[in-house]
Amino acid sequence: MEAVVRAPAVINVAALCGSLRRASCNRGLLRAAIEISKDIEGLHIEYVDISPLPFLNTDLELNGTYPLEVEAFRQKILKADSILFASPEYNYSVTGPLKNAIDWASRPPNIWADKAAAIVSAGGGFGGGRSQYHLRQTGVYLDLHFINKPEFFLNAFQPPIKFDSNGNLLDVAAKERLKEVLLSLQAFTLRLQGNCK
Repeated sequence: MEAVVRAPAVINVAALCGSLRRASCNRGLLRAAIEISKDIEGLHIEYVDISPLPFLNTDLELNGTYPLEVEAFRQKILKADSILFASPEYNYSVTGPLKNAIDWASRPPNIWADKAAAIVSAGGGFGGGRSQYHLRQTGVYLDLHFINKPEFFLNAFQPPIKFDSNGNLLDVAAKERLKEVLLSLQAFTLRLQGNCK
């Protein structure tokens, strides 16, 4: 009898950026992550645009249904195995657009629950670290399970140059650190799914 060879599980990651700017460094981190993931077997990252989402307003929920943009967003999150957040820091916290997206996907039924997640961020000072801590606190209530390590904060303004004028990540060391985050997210997702050997 021949042994059955199973193809490795493919982890589908939904990537969300808290900044709506096209040339955002945080969006650049996600573009870099998507490129890096092409060399990681069993990992697929899809960028999910949060800009079309209306402000959360439960008056828009009619008979248990959501606006079309919200439903399309919720379906992408629901189908994802894990989430990669790029979370810039605005006023010591997460951005309004990201919080809005999180809130829409938490409406009944909460579709964040039991998913693995990771956060990356770039900015000045602490590189977005304070936004990450607020996002982690929100994740506790949502039953999102964040990887603990490695953490990824990048001061975008310290030499050497980290990003080009379009927000594309140039820094080789940062790309290596980003790859470590992706590998950790992949492994943690498999563990949560019970597929770990």
